[in-house]
Amino acid sequence: MKLRKAVIPIAGLGTRHFPASHAVKKELFPVVGQDGIARALFHYHLFELAAAGIEEICIIVQPGEDEMVRSYLRGPDSNYLKRLEKYPALLREAEQMRDFEKRVRFSVQHEQEGYGHAVFQTKSFASGEMVLLSLGDHLFRGKPVSPYLELAEMAASSNGKSVSAVNRISAGELKGYGTIAGRRRRDNPRLIDVSLIVEKPTVAVAKEKLHVDGLPESTWLGWFGMHLLAPSIYEVLGEMIRDNIRDNGEFQLTRAQEIQRQREGYLALEMTGAERFDFGVPDDFVRSIQSFRGGI
Repeated sequence: MKLRKAVIPIAGLGTRHFPASHAVKKELFPVVGQDGIARALFHYHLFELAAAGIEEICIIVQPGEDEMVRSYLRGPDSNYLKRLEKYPALLREAEQMRDFEKRVRFSVQHEQEGYGHAVFQTKSFASGEMVLLSLGDHLFRGKPVSPYLELAEMAASSNGKSVSAVNRISAGELKGYGTIAGRRRRDNPRLIDVSLIVEKPTVAVAKEKLHVDGLPESTWLGWFGMHLLAPSIYEVLGEMIRDNIRDNGEFQLTRAQEIQRQREGYLALEMTGAERFDFGVPDDFVRSIQSFRGGI
């Protein structure tokens, strides 16, 4: 199976970046790359996904935001492009942005009902295929292989199961991530057969239930921010929405992933040569702006 489709959610309100996010969506905030070019945050996802062989990309937006993204990708008018002729790298950038626009689709989340609810809006786009989901307010980079490519390639060998990227987290980080229990495969220790998924567990729950072999004491594996999702995730999310199954008032993707695991199994891939950059809150944004310019 070749993975063809990816999803990027940017429909959040960005309240932690208010008032800047009231003027510009946080996923359109400028981020300077290693080449010195300033791009919108979400733009880097398009680079990586295209390089990983993804043909179609669905961006989840609030009503009316699709034109904002399209306008960005269309780039400047002919007069502005004329000015860019003295900057060949920027002119190439504008041309590539227009190529990206051709592969971008949109799904609209009309109500803020949670991450799972946002993902459910892409059911028609997925059309029964696996999708690669990447958090819109994070960026990811890896050596020698891009984590986008590494996870995308799992579609050919996961036997139809969902695969989530995970990385090592400490006790103080448990409150921010879905966390797993499971057992590593002998032929590929980075690949884990997941036996339990818990969203933002307490330390006590993690110590009791969330064990993965080969980890140091007081270390767990939590969501990295990228998921290869089997099509049945939409069936599970649809059932949750129909039956009004919520956590903290919202339809959560992690609960749907645990239900999917119970029904058909679930895999996790530990990221060892990759780095995550979190732009979700102002302090993390400042740190990530600096580290992303360097990074691995």
